[in-house]
Amino acid sequence: MTTDWTTETKGTGEYAKVNGINLYYETHGAGRPMILLHGGLGSGEMFGPTLPALAEHHQVILVDLQGHGRTADIDRPIDIRLMADDIAALIDHLGLEKPDIVGYSLGGGVALFTAVKYPEKVGKLVSASANIRRDAIPPEMLAQQAQVSAAAVPFMKDTPMYQLYQRVAPHPDDFGRLLDKVGESMGKDFDFSEEVRGLQVPTLIVAADADMAPPSHYVEIFKLLDGGLRDGGWMGEGRPKGGHALAILPGLTHYNLAVSPLFAAVTLDFLDARSES
Repeated sequence: MTTDWTTETKGTGEYAKVNGINLYYETHGAGRPMILLHGGLGSGEMFGPTLPALAEHHQVILVDLQGHGRTADIDRPIDIRLMADDIAALIDHLGLEKPDIVGYSLGGGVALFTAVKYPEKVGKLVSASANIRRDAIPPEMLAQQAQVSAAAVPFMKDTPMYQLYQRVAPHPDDFGRLLDKVGESMGKDFDFSEEVRGLQVPTLIVAADADMAPPSHYVEIFKLLDGGLRDGGWMGEGRPKGGHALAILPGLTHYNLAVSPLFAAVTLDFLDARSES
């Protein structure tokens, strides 16, 4: 399976002026609301192949995060904690009642911090391919991330990230600025273990079996949520307190997880299941 960002999402697109940013979002489908957050250097188009399944029984609010897609950048760093404030403000702006938050990669971190900082605004959380410690990434990948800057623009002109940005961004010449900010963000050390340990909403951790961080890292995250510490029991009595779950998806990588039917299937199974918390 290859990554496909060419699929047009074709939803109802609007802008919300919230938290100092003009945030672009699309609305797809109808039902219990789900806010869907894309990965770094992408946009809502990252979910093009899986969006129909997600929107079949849900109202999906597909957001372009700060500086990505159709949302212009503002004068602040690319920081998942700040972008979580944008999502909380969007929830209030739209008058949503505890929507589920689903995020992939960068969006998985934003989704995580939306639930950490605003648990009263969130129903369930799905965080996919989002590591919670920088040192979970292998050294060779960290070396690649260190090369993300405006200097890389000439080498990225044939990539789907660059071509999508040129097609939809309000200021196409800002791609180098986005690379600088994303590179700076990835260069900072972090450890969000305590934030994960304190999560108050039912959470599904999702990863590919060949993700950017090894499967063992996502098992560690699950353990912080009281998961994987005991036998689940015949009646599920040993399941994690709080209704948390873990899915490691076979045959996938960090780069194609969001377009996989498996991602849509496990997400919907978790969101639509009756909470046992």
